[in-house]
Order: sequence, then C-alpha cells, then structure tokens
Amino acid sequence: MLLDITPLKRFRDYRLLFFGQLISFFGSMMTFVVVPVQMFQLTHSNLYVGLLGVSEFIPMFLLAFVGGALADAVDRRKMLRITEIGQTITIGILLANSLLPNPQIWILFLVVAIQAGLAGLQRPSFEALIPRIVPSEYMTAVSALNSLRFNIGAIISPIVGGLIASQFNASWAYAIDLVTFMASLLAVWMIQSVPPPDNADQPNLESIKKGFRYAISRQELLGTYLIDINAMLFGMPKALFPALAVSFGANSIGFFYSAIAGGALVATLTSGWAKHTHKHGLFIVIAAALWGVAIIFFGLSSNLYYALVFLGVAGFFDMISGLFRGTIWNQTIPDHLRGRLAGIEMISFMTGPMLGDAEAGLIAYWFDLKTSIVSGGVMTVVGTIILALLLPKFVTYDGREGLKRKMEEEEIRQTELSV
Repeated sequence: MLLDITPLKRFRDYRLLFFGQLISFFGSMMTFVVVPVQMFQLTHSNLYVGLLGVSEFIPMFLLAFVGGALADAVDRRKMLRITEIGQTITIGILLANSLLPNPQIWILFLVVAIQAGLAGLQRPSFEALIPRIVPSEYMTAVSALNSLRFNIGAIISPIVGGLIASQFNASWAYAIDLVTFMASLLAVWMIQSVPPPDNADQPNLESIKKGFRYAISRQELLGTYLIDINAMLFGMPKALFPALAVSFGANSIGFFYSAIAGGALVATLTSGWAKHTHKHGLFIVIAAALWGVAIIFFGLSSNLYYALVFLGVAGFFDMISGLFRGTIWNQTIPDHLRGRLAGIEMISFMTGPMLGDAEAGLIAYWFDLKTSIVSGGVMTVVGTIILALLLPKFVTYDGREGLKRKMEEEEIRQTELSV
C-alpha cells in the first residue's frame, strides 16, 4: 500500500512544520556532508573525521536530558523558536570560517558540538509536540511522512553538497544552508502555542530521573533504544565515506549518503502496509539484522554501483526499523512524559551514529576501510540477535496493547490529579 498523507491534509500545524523542515533540511544535509569532507580535506585523516562524532556526542547526550525535561514543562513552540535561532547562528559561523584563507579545524569541532547541543534541546520539544497536534491513530502515517521529509532532502542534498565540496568550496554549501533555515524559522513562528500539560513536572533532576525510570521499566521502549544504538554504533560507516570517495572518485561522496536515503525513501513510499501490522518489536529486530547484512555486502563491494545498491538496501531496512520505533514512541508514551522520553529517544538514535563515527574511524586507522565496514556489519547482526534474546517482551510486543496501556496510564494520572 502507498503512503498515507492524511496528517498533511487534516492538520495545519503539522503541515507547516513538515514543509518548513523539508526546505530547511535540504540545506542542513549539505552541511552534514560538507563538514566531514572539509575536515578530511584539511587533515587527510579518517580519525579526525571520526572524532567529529565524539565532539557532537557529549553536548548532545547531556543536553538531551535537559531538553526533554524542558519540553514537558514549557511551551514547546518557544523551545523550537529559540533553538532554531541558535542553529542559524552556527551555520553563519561555519560560513565565516570557510571564507578564511586558512579555515580552522578547531572551529569545525566547536560548531558541530554546539549544533549537537542545540539539537539535544530542540528535538525533544519537536517530538513531544507532534502527538499534541496529530491524534494517536495517525502516528504510523506521521512516522512515514517524517521519514519522507528526511529522505527527500537526504537523497538530493548530499549529491549537490558533495559536488559543491569537490568542485568549488564549502562556503557555497553553508550559504545555501543559511538561506534554507528561513523556512523552518517561519514555520515555528506560524504554528499555534503548545503549552505544557496540566500540572507538568518541574524541569529538575528528579523529573529527569522519573522519565528515565519509566523508559527502562518497559521492554518495548528499552528494545527500541538498544537495537538502534547497536545497529548504528557498529554498522554505520558514514565517517569512512570521504576516504571511500578517494578510491571511487571524488564526486561519489554525495552518492553514498544519498543511497541510504534512497532505500529509505522506497520503504517510506510503500509503507501503507505498516498501519495494519501490530508486531512492531519483531519487525524492528528483523529490519536491524538485515541492515547489518546489507552493510557487510557493502563493505565487500569493490564496484561503486554494487556498493550503492547495498547501501540502498541497508537504508530500506533502517527505515522499516525507524518507522516502527517511531510508532511505539508516539502511540504509547503518556503526554506528560513525552518530552523526557523524546530526549532519551534522541540519545538512543544519535549515540550510535556519533560514537559509530569514532569506532569506524579507529578500526579503519588500525586496519583498513573494508575491515572496519565488514566487521561492523557482523557485530550489528550478532548484537541484534543477543538483544532479541535478552528482551523477549520487546520481540512479542503488540501495538494494540501499547495503545490500551497508554489510555489506562493517562486515566490513572487524571484520577490522581483530581484527588
């Protein structure tokens, strides 16, 4: 079945966010590609490229908890506005640095760290806002539409960004990103206010602990976090793309990023069947394991076209996993905890790629590119199997029971607040 676009047709604020983020993300993906390319051009080191992920991880990890607590206690629209302004400023800094006669490496590390911190503050509010503007029964469709928005930008933009980086310089890509940010700024200024739930918990250490305890109390949530961390930590070879482009051709850099997004787009456009599927945990496990298998074949490929095909297959299964992870999160988490859990979600799906960059760079530094990629794919498959055995309730999780549980928890909370 084809993509369900009902949320776009029925809900104005979601429509504004969708198209604002769609335009902005086109520029953001250029920066996503060009920063590691610029770092590789300046240092000729896979290790330095991999360390970009480490510099992002620490601020993201710390501030995602803070962002989650704030998302449950303040107007979520206000959080989006403040962080969007901050991210726009960081792109301006990257642009200014790229125009220097000798661009500074330390500025690249500093800016990606600040961007990661701002994302840690913003993402929980964005994720927590969605269930407030779109009813729960549309969450599978929303997950598919969000992935469509992501993949449209992730297919075209890396190719354009890669060509710009190889044929011109990074300044052009950063300038385009700066201009496209205006669309997302406009969108967050036009949506309606989204105040916190009644009697919201105050943003403090105890409220953060409360969200964390809730997350680990449910195997279906814990499974979504651990499965994704495992798959991205070992299986994501993104840090090696600049070095691979040296052997496959400088203009190929953008195609590696786009191939993953292309496969994910195919999964998104054919995702209508997902709303009739309730064994969400089982599908996440299968998809994560198949992602690892595809990465193994990517690492073994010596032909560019075969390599891109296997990356596309990997992207297809990664999107299937992401679709059901998003459905579990948005359908089953009570609104008063949504921001804090969104912070934990962000940590789960960003920890893998960020630390995975360092892991891939280190293995390639000690051995070679092929060993790094293939071993990562193998570890992904093995880790997925082990986690499935350790989390049986996650594998057997039924989405219909999750919806019922959310309703019961919200009824209990309302009863407690009225007493």
